[in-house]
Amino acid sequence: MSEKNNVDFEKINDKINNKKSKNLSILVGAAFLMATSAIGPGFMTQTATFTESLGATFGFVILVSVVISFIAQVNVWRIIAVSESRGQDIANKVLPGLGYVIAFLVAIGGLAFNIGNVGGAALGINVLFGTDVKISAAISGVIGIIIFASKKVGAAMDGFTKVLGGIMLLLIGYVAVISNPPAGQALKETIMRTQFPALAILTLVGGTVGGYITFSGGHRLVDAGITGEKNLKEVTRSAFMGMGVATVVRVLLFLAVLGVVSSGNTLDAGNPPASAFQIAAGTVGYKIFGIVFCAAALTSIVGAAYTSVSFLKTLFGFVNKYENKCIIGFIAISTLIFILIGQPATILVIVGSLNGLILPVTLATMLVASRRTDIVGSYKHSKLLLVLGWVVVVITAILGFRSLTGIAALWK
Repeated sequence: MSEKNNVDFEKINDKINNKKSKNLSILVGAAFLMATSAIGPGFMTQTATFTESLGATFGFVILVSVVISFIAQVNVWRIIAVSESRGQDIANKVLPGLGYVIAFLVAIGGLAFNIGNVGGAALGINVLFGTDVKISAAISGVIGIIIFASKKVGAAMDGFTKVLGGIMLLLIGYVAVISNPPAGQALKETIMRTQFPALAILTLVGGTVGGYITFSGGHRLVDAGITGEKNLKEVTRSAFMGMGVATVVRVLLFLAVLGVVSSGNTLDAGNPPASAFQIAAGTVGYKIFGIVFCAAALTSIVGAAYTSVSFLKTLFGFVNKYENKCIIGFIAISTLIFILIGQPATILVIVGSLNGLILPVTLATMLVASRRTDIVGSYKHSKLLLVLGWVVVVITAILGFRSLTGIAALWK
């Protein structure tokens, strides 16, 4: 009898350990999904461009944007977890119809960015193998489609983002070391800034947690069933991990480019990050750029497609029934638009700026939801997070409206 009980206990322990291991893998995968969704072609181009124009002061921009992004991310992930609902469903409970508006804006923004992601992946493949850009774009789309054609989509997506995310970290870190950046000056300017570039801060916040990016990891955890107050500690840790990965990549990329421009080099305006890598490490650096740019774009294709469709799945029965097919269609449409029309630069810039404007709306909605017992039940949201969250809403709203003038001018 005692032997049987021991066997039973062993089986129970094995099941518990397997579940913990699986949950850990999903939590890490959600973190990397969020991080790699943020680290796309635009992320790299923005960092290189702003580093060249602002120099070491860009360190201060990164610091401010990281603080704002951390506050937004943790608030959103925790509220999604305790409500056990996706962003659009929470928004519809806060104000009927608001979820449809947010879902439409996120999906349109995600589609526009995915066109750019496909273009970025095509450029990376072109750098590595010299293949025609349109053929490279088709290859990029096929890779994304294969992920969602897998029988175990969640595991495939988690593994894909973790592996490519790790590769990006290592390669960018290598270039950051050999470019020999003035780290002391960067640290000084980060703490004691000499200017306040508001537009750069808004652009970075929008590119790190704007639009669909804020919700990517949270929605992944809802799909995996890792929700509720019992999992709140792990969810928060996953959110911090995601932001931590995105921050480390941003800092390493900043230092890599800073080392190049502080030596008196001028970046190629047509492709700032590529020229930075090439100047820092020659032909090897250029090939490293190809790998990093391709990896960044491919993971962003996956993140944008998955999250954009996840905003529509609970609102439209057809999307919910054929979710994976809709994601595949989303990637296919993005790829075809790029191949047939190209990358609509003006539209991408406008949507990118609007991405930052979506954040105060979505974050404010989540903060209102945190006080509604019909949404979060008996959960008591942290007062500190709530106050800091509203501060971020106000700051991003002000910065966003200041950028509207630039958007209007661009549209003309």
